[in-house]
Amino acid sequence: MRNLVVSLVVVLSSLFSVCSYATTYPLTVTDMAGRHVKINSEPQRLVLQDGRDAMMLAVLDKDAPFKRVVAWNNILKKNDVGLWTRLVKQWPKGNDILDMNFGDSGELNLEEVLTHRPDLLVAELRSKPALEQGGVIRTLKKLDVPVLFIDTAEHPIKNAPASVKLLGKVLNKEANGQAYYDFYQAHLKHVKEGVKAAVAMQGGKRTNVFIEAHAGLKGANDCCFTHNHFGWADLVEAAGGHNLGSELLKGPTGVVAMEKVLALDPQVYVMTGSQWRGKSKSIALPLGYDVKEQSVQTSFTHLLSRPGFKQMAAYKNQRIYGVYHQFYNHPYNIVAIEGLAKDFYPEQFKNIDPTETYQTILTRFTDIKRDDHLTLFSHAKE
Repeated sequence: MRNLVVSLVVVLSSLFSVCSYATTYPLTVTDMAGRHVKINSEPQRLVLQDGRDAMMLAVLDKDAPFKRVVAWNNILKKNDVGLWTRLVKQWPKGNDILDMNFGDSGELNLEEVLTHRPDLLVAELRSKPALEQGGVIRTLKKLDVPVLFIDTAEHPIKNAPASVKLLGKVLNKEANGQAYYDFYQAHLKHVKEGVKAAVAMQGGKRTNVFIEAHAGLKGANDCCFTHNHFGWADLVEAAGGHNLGSELLKGPTGVVAMEKVLALDPQVYVMTGSQWRGKSKSIALPLGYDVKEQSVQTSFTHLLSRPGFKQMAAYKNQRIYGVYHQFYNHPYNIVAIEGLAKDFYPEQFKNIDPTETYQTILTRFTDIKRDDHLTLFSHAKE
């Protein structure tokens, strides 16, 4: 009898847990732009302004992350061939989604979008000015199609995990979103504690870092594009680095002359890279899925042959690193934060494995198959 009572308690507790996360519609949520957005019923037909946000859906709609998407800007296919190939092999429906090719800043062909009868437009916060100026938000409001702003780039540390949780609530997948949010916060707390100790050991001084985004993407004369209080800049700061780009730029992104970089002489230099499609002049680091380390080192050789690099202290001290570019606006950016912290403070973070953190996210929170052929981070061996 006692065992029966215990079993009933466990079952009822489980049911209560599931029910406590069930979304009741209609509901009103506050999105990452601070707007109050009313959702009348569970959305079934999504438009993604940035297709990379499908990695949020991989956490929320684990069994079929593309099932709700009717149109998107498929940036994954253009910017990350290795990952895209794996996703569509597992979920072929991804090939059937209309690729709008609307710009990263938010422009889109609204008439064509409406032919697919969307019931929710999910857009990145950085696209808000373009969507407002183009009248998209106003038109969709008249048609009772809500627009939900999420954010993985403008305030990536705070908003990327919060966006997963928000979208989970909207899509009636709140338990999945909350579980990932909690995982992210636990890992972030560990990094913060390690950074505090490491910086204290350096007399309160953070490691000076210059991060070159998509290094060499436009060829051998391409240098040095970086971020200021946006994307990679925030990830560098979260990992305990002092982002030198924030001293040199006025806007969120821009190109810094090599002479200015050399004048600051960063202790650590980081290059981001990915498997971009259709970039014939690219010498970028081909980081991501199904990449051989030798290919990465070959790219490092070309990148470090550009003028000025061998004069840097970072080069002489063998502190030039590579990191997977897509993390800069990615819901799994905690992986990048861990990897950068390990680069900046190798002794303090010698026991963390950021690639294993990524694998854990895949296996615990998604149905994406674990991949043992990932190269997300690298260290120039010249």
